[in-house]
Amino acid sequence: MKKIYHYTVVFLITIFVSCEAEKKETPPNIIYILMDDLGYGDVQPFNSESKIKTPHLSQLAQDGMIFTDAHTSSSVCTPTRYGIMTGRYNWRSGLKSWVLGGSSQALIPKERSTVANVLKNNNYTTGFIGKWHLGWNWSTKDTAYRTDDSLIKRIDYDHIDFTKKISHSPNDLGFDYAFGHSGSLDMPPYVYVENEITTDKVDSIGSSPSINNWNRDGPIADNFIFDEVTPHFFEKAADFISESSKKNKPFFLYLPIPAPHAPIVPTSEWVGKSGLNLYADFVMQMDHHVGELVSKIDELGITENTMIVFTSDNGCWWIADFDFLESKGHSPSGIFRGEKADIFEGGHRVPFIVKWPKKIKKGSVSDETICTTDFYATCADIVAMKMQDNEGEDSFSMVPLFDQSTAQNFKRENTIHHSGQGYFSIRKDNYKFIFFKGGGGYGNREVKNLDELPKFQLYDLEKDPAETNNLYGQYPDLEKELIATFKNVVSNGRSTVGKVQKNMTTSTIGSKRSWNPLAVFDPER
Repeated sequence: MKKIYHYTVVFLITIFVSCEAEKKETPPNIIYILMDDLGYGDVQPFNSESKIKTPHLSQLAQDGMIFTDAHTSSSVCTPTRYGIMTGRYNWRSGLKSWVLGGSSQALIPKERSTVANVLKNNNYTTGFIGKWHLGWNWSTKDTAYRTDDSLIKRIDYDHIDFTKKISHSPNDLGFDYAFGHSGSLDMPPYVYVENEITTDKVDSIGSSPSINNWNRDGPIADNFIFDEVTPHFFEKAADFISESSKKNKPFFLYLPIPAPHAPIVPTSEWVGKSGLNLYADFVMQMDHHVGELVSKIDELGITENTMIVFTSDNGCWWIADFDFLESKGHSPSGIFRGEKADIFEGGHRVPFIVKWPKKIKKGSVSDETICTTDFYATCADIVAMKMQDNEGEDSFSMVPLFDQSTAQNFKRENTIHHSGQGYFSIRKDNYKFIFFKGGGGYGNREVKNLDELPKFQLYDLEKDPAETNNLYGQYPDLEKELIATFKNVVSNGRSTVGKVQKNMTTSTIGSKRSWNPLAVFDPER
């Protein structure tokens, strides 16, 4: 009898250990879909009054969790991408405002860990497909033509040697496979680069299609056709997923799509589908491609343990024609004020969906404030990796939010927002304090009589989500608290717990300029 009991116990322990080992050995596949300039109000699960049909994103939301209070770390492209990759606010780097160009050198140092490094070091196959816009180093024809490593510059196109490999590439930052173009779809050079090599000859100068008289001339490869770029990226993504799913390990795909950013170029079969304008047509096409990708995942039988994250890099751009869309009853920013580049909510509040059937209950909703920098810590949490002090300084794991029973363990207490021009705000609970009198984006389009306004703005987003009632001066104790918190986040080089880290105090983009965001509180100014 004792022997039977002994063997039973051993058997049960073996089964338990085996199950625990299996849990550790099967982390999820991770797909991060990042749209470009897609507004919060453009996606039906986030705006019931949206006039743009997004059935596939609606289904993704029904099958997963939507985050109603999700924000990008900046209201423009490059800095948000920096934050996603590093878990760190971009303004701690040399990029203090606006974005890089298509010929700019690499922004992320090789020694800084990225989310791709985290996952690759934990047995993931890692891939990047799409719009990079974090700079890489083009080879040059003239060895004498070199740039100062301490200053990120754009290289003149006629100096680039497209027959040679690029360096300081996505492959150097943790990606096993990399395929994409360097900047936005309206930024030359218009060429695909695959694992550091240009995929076709570059022997002409072309222009991105003109949208509202917006286009740029530059080198263009023979195989670069603007309206085929986005479908091509989704096709490459499907191939990567198919191949990676055959391996006996998980995969990570970072899929930053260059749409619906300008040039707004839906393929012919989508033109006119929305009944609104080309921008709305393009959004519908993006929704369709996402649906196809989800179907591919289902077809491969890997749905249950695949985490899909869907979001945008900032709010919608004015080039979508806000006035026309609003005349038709559609607001790209939903109920929120502002647009891309603004410090207002429309600049950085974005649609955010996570589907992970193994962990997330269908139809879930989270109203917690999250930031795109949180992806780094989320991935580290998933693979049970302890972050070092110089990693993910502004990243908080979202994993506790995936289950309502653990949501109270989410650690983010405040969030810093950053505008295109480099202005700041801080969000804590329902209050948002803006350290500027205007929008801080493209000419403060929505702000009238700027010189007559108070120097700062304070809004209660619970009562006033449209940021129409400036409370600045009415709550001095709250303002002091928010200013003190902001100063600590800047000075400590981090918003997470850990050793103090250093910010770069000089802008290294374009020209060297000293940087001190705390000077705005100087009463002498």
